[in-house]
Amino acid sequence: MRPWKRVDTADGPRFVARLETHEVQVLRNMATSMREMLEDRQAAAPTDPLEQITGIRTGNSAPPQDATLSRLLPDFVAEQPGRPADAGANGALRSLHEPAIIDAKVAAAQHLLDTLPEGEGRIELTEAEANAWVAAVNDLRLALGTMLGVGPDFPDRLPPKHPNARHHDVYQWLTMVQEYLVLGLMGKTGR
Repeated sequence: MRPWKRVDTADGPRFVARLETHEVQVLRNMATSMREMLEDRQAAAPTDPLEQITGIRTGNSAPPQDATLSRLLPDFVAEQPGRPADAGANGALRSLHEPAIIDAKVAAAQHLLDTLPEGEGRIELTEAEANAWVAAVNDLRLALGTMLGVGPDFPDRLPPKHPNARHHDVYQWLTMVQEYLVLGLMGKTGR
């Protein structure tokens, strides 16, 4: 992938890049898997009889057991030093807000999928589509980073024969895709 290029048009800015076939496949597979994982979480929410009356959707009150979903749907109230997080507040906030958060994450992933070329090719995004891409790629990075155990002490590179070396390369590539797109949205150029 070449860095994103910002093109100013009469209809607003456009963000243009070219993807290789394997890059399209990686993005398509990852975004589809993430969307399905989030939709499964949403479908597993308990039914609430008040939803029929109020129209207010509710979600799960318990945090996800899966580490990747936990990273994508973290608690609302963080633990404070010397004080554990308030499970009741987290459960109530999660129940109220998780459906909308999942909807937004699924919509961003779908925007990414809808704007991918069939194989290799040129992508041209509107500003709204570029923002959806930033959100979706960020979620893909969070999911993959969680699976890899990326943290402050994680190395920038893994040895080529390491079992996660290719996955780490994808993580680094996603970081670059996101960084260059954010720079384009800010009106700046890449490195």
